[in-house]
Amino acid sequence: MASTFLLGGARSGKSALSEHLATGLGLPVTAVVTAELIDDEMRERVRRHQQDRPADWSVVEAPYDLVEAVNDVPDSEIVLVDCVTVWLGNLLVRGDDVTEIGCQGRALAEALASRSGPSIAVSNEVGLGIVPGDPLSRSFRDIQGRVNQALATSLDHGYFVMAGQLLPLASREQVLDTLRSGMSQADSP
Repeated sequence: MASTFLLGGARSGKSALSEHLATGLGLPVTAVVTAELIDDEMRERVRRHQQDRPADWSVVEAPYDLVEAVNDVPDSEIVLVDCVTVWLGNLLVRGDDVTEIGCQGRALAEALASRSGPSIAVSNEVGLGIVPGDPLSRSFRDIQGRVNQALATSLDHGYFVMAGQLLPLASREQVLDTLRSGMSQADSP
């Protein structure tokens, strides 16, 4: 079965789309969620997600041990990871080593890609703005970018979510094939 990566900005519609895709497959779903209830605002966000999520889904809370949680979901179920960005932030704020966080991100990509059941991962694109002004924020942006690249190259399908719409992400190989095809056509009489 296919693995899918949904990448986009905050409030772009990633979670709603991931839930729609998972529901549309007609299989049992396990949502692996990463948020911690650190303040009232985060509690409200989590409450809204819980309210929107179908009642028959299984939910696993994995603010730190995400790779293990994904590996524990049976292949007969869809695993929906929401959200990689929150997970990475949890690890960084906890004080985990940046290199180890990168290794965990690559391990997550491998775990999702190697499942025989469907996988959906949701993550934020945080590198489209200005360069952050402090070292922790720059470190987070860099880790997030590298993990997003690992997910985009490891999973079967990638989409950028903007305003609730999906834009397919093309692989390097797909772009090269398109360029080569155009060159061959230009060389033809």
